[in-house]
Amino acid sequence: MHEADAWTDDGDGVVLSPHPVPTERDVEATLRPKRLADFVGQARVREQLELVLEGARRRGVPPDHVLLSGPPGLGKTSLAMIIAAELGSALRVTSGPALERAGDLAAMLSNLVEGDVLFIDEIHRIARPAEEMLYLAMEDFRVDVVVGKGPGATSIPLEIAPFTLVGATTRSGSLTGPLRDRFGFTAHMEFYSAEELEQVLRRSAAILGVELRPDGAAEIAGRSRGTPRIANRLLRRVRDYAEVRADGAVTLPVARAALEVYDVDELGLDRLDRAVLGALVRTFGGGPVGISTLAVAVGEEPSTVEEVCEPYLVRAGMLARTPRGRVATAAAWHHLGLEPPAQTLGDPAPTLFDA
Repeated sequence: MHEADAWTDDGDGVVLSPHPVPTERDVEATLRPKRLADFVGQARVREQLELVLEGARRRGVPPDHVLLSGPPGLGKTSLAMIIAAELGSALRVTSGPALERAGDLAAMLSNLVEGDVLFIDEIHRIARPAEEMLYLAMEDFRVDVVVGKGPGATSIPLEIAPFTLVGATTRSGSLTGPLRDRFGFTAHMEFYSAEELEQVLRRSAAILGVELRPDGAAEIAGRSRGTPRIANRLLRRVRDYAEVRADGAVTLPVARAALEVYDVDELGLDRLDRAVLGALVRTFGGGPVGISTLAVAVGEEPSTVEEVCEPYLVRAGMLARTPRGRVATAAAWHHLGLEPPAQTLGDPAPTLFDA
């Protein structure tokens, strides 16, 4: 389990983590769409997936194996559940780290019924022996079970029912070539636009019974880092504020006041993001600085800074990774209310008229 996966939502920087929090899984399950038509965003992926599933239904065969890749919190698990629901099949769920031995995978595969959907989350972390067994299962619907040890070991072929494997990964580059090539359809999930996140929020508010005004939805969506999981989490925190300190309706002023309490600024940066930028700019003069040194300066683990903070700061154009270390861009200096030094990364190049 990633360290980020084990955090709790304590409102101190964790509220904007795209990783799932164990205590909120039940709420997430309630908010998940059940059908492809209810899934908001990812229009291209939805269209492609609809064709794959409809074609398989008309032929009366299980669809090709599906690989879903992209950052955490964008709906990969929801899509896996939707695939099973659209096919009217049972869904078997496991994760890459749980499949440490080939025998673990063989036991799961042997229990599949024809047409079942097997969902492996974090498939890039599957153990090598299990991955090699998966090759044969995906292609020929067969596994070879080794019985005994040493010279007397024998391999027994075991037929398994035709199934559809749905793999999810946040690091598609970590997948081996042979495994990636065995997927018939690969979908890459993109970050959501503010308009799409507003649709997600309106749907979630209706399910949760929250009175969400359009201006309040727009404010929350703009601070959600393009991630539905974060948007839903912020909606629940703003709902708490609205019920305790306002009349229960989530309006623009209520949303702004609530997100200020939870240290989420107008660009979607939280306490930890600003601490990283502050250390990089004020302590290290804008960099370059190594990730371990930067993590020590903010009192966090390097993996936390690298996996939770960096992706959004890089995407927001405030931090750059260079061979020498992390560097703050001009946008980072301006966001902190500071004037960047000359020739800071991201500043416009001087022209002849400036000379």
